[in-house]
Amino acid sequence: MASSVQQKRTRKSPSDRRAEIVEAASAIALTEGLECITLRRIAEELGVRPGLIGHYFPAVEELVAEAFGTAAGGELDTLLPAEPAGESPTSRLTRFFTLATGPAYDDVSRLWINARHLSRYRPVLRARVDRQEALWRGRLEKLIRDGVEDGEFRTADPYVTTIQILVVIDGLGAHANTSAVERPAAVTRMAVRTAEQQLGLASGALGA
Repeated sequence: MASSVQQKRTRKSPSDRRAEIVEAASAIALTEGLECITLRRIAEELGVRPGLIGHYFPAVEELVAEAFGTAAGGELDTLLPAEPAGESPTSRLTRFFTLATGPAYDDVSRLWINARHLSRYRPVLRARVDRQEALWRGRLEKLIRDGVEDGEFRTADPYVTTIQILVVIDGLGAHANTSAVERPAAVTRMAVRTAEQQLGLASGALGA
């Protein structure tokens, strides 16, 4: 009797169990890489049978894509919240660069490199990468358009400016995958300088 009661207490709802699986896979993706996500590995991590993981994700490719999307989506919501809390466009962009160009996001930068490489021959992951890239472009472009409308930014084409900024950030992200330890300020500020120049801002307007 005690055993059955204990089982009932620890049984999770399908939505909670699925979220737990994705969270575990996302953690592995960030620290070890998407290739390390297998049904058996996640089962061991959660202390359950592989068959349970397979029940929610019959194909491991679906779990890999979901793990990437969850990790990348969490990063986006932290850096560029969909619902900004009353901050000016300049303040929001300054905060974005402060977070996005620091070593705290090196793991996420490596994850993006990892995902883009694997997506060359994994269609399910490729679709998720394309979706996340579109979300990134949309959030940043909206922020820039908000700044133009408020008179804080000046650019003839917010979309082109968005791409220019993201290309530099991607390049800095690739640098996180090298063995270089020292990061000169002139390098880490490349994305900030690009944004200031393209948005008609004075040097230092987006933070030191």
